[in-house]
Amino acid sequence: MYDDILLPFDGSDGAQAVLDHVAEIADTEDATVHVLFVADTTRDSITVIRGEPVDALVRHGQSLVADAERTLTSLDVDYETDVVQGNPASEITGYAERHGHDLIAMATHGRSGISRFLLGSVTEKVVRLSSTPVLTARMQPDEQLAFPYEDILVPTDGSPGAAPAVDHGLALASALDATVHALSVVDTASLGFDVRSAVSAEAGEGAATDAIDEVATRADSYGVGAVVQHLKHGSPVAEILDIVEEEDIDAVVMGTIGRRGTDRVLLGSVAEKTVRSAPVPVITVRRTD
Repeated sequence: MYDDILLPFDGSDGAQAVLDHVAEIADTEDATVHVLFVADTTRDSITVIRGEPVDALVRHGQSLVADAERTLTSLDVDYETDVVQGNPASEITGYAERHGHDLIAMATHGRSGISRFLLGSVTEKVVRLSSTPVLTARMQPDEQLAFPYEDILVPTDGSPGAAPAVDHGLALASALDATVHALSVVDTASLGFDVRSAVSAEAGEGAATDAIDEVATRADSYGVGAVVQHLKHGSPVAEILDIVEEEDIDAVVMGTIGRRGTDRVLLGSVAEKTVRSAPVPVITVRRTD
């Protein structure tokens, strides 16, 4: 499933925890972890040591990736490391695309660390911009990082924007022999109480049912034997979080763009809110065509 995983690394507690999780994935998948530090060129980091100009962030990054190397060596995981300069979000997404990586793995923030370039806004920009799937983890006290994933939640609205995430989720479930939970939500929070709203709700329920039926149908072609279908009404993010808790979900795989209209499920804001709030890893997949 994964051969090359890009891990942007800043030495924070959150990044360290994601490093350990990615090492588990790489060990299972026989993948290579590519540890990347981006020295943020939007910050003034030049200093003078013994009369010579030195980029302090680059030096700090070299020290951090050396720490990551020691961790991965101790876990017997294949790795490569790199320190580059640039704007963090654009450099991370461009680096993954140039090198053909299968997955980017990031913490949404770190609790400590000097460079801390992976704080929320950068991670969310990567989620929005990346043509490579992005695994994010919040790294809060309730965060659950269990691998291999046994139960994978795939929210969908049946739109073309959701289709790549459905395929990714099914492929991942097939590789791990996991159960897929297909979820579609009729967004009643955005509906009023007039006749047109009632008609929209009925149409939305039909589309939602078709969406989860399609996941079950496509599962056969991936050799996924266990698919649980969930049709819910309410706020998409709230329903996603409820299913995560009720079904002991290990990971969420979802698109960043979905159907436009009152029954939408996967518009960018929903994906970003899920990334910020889900207590399990979230893998976002963007449609690129």
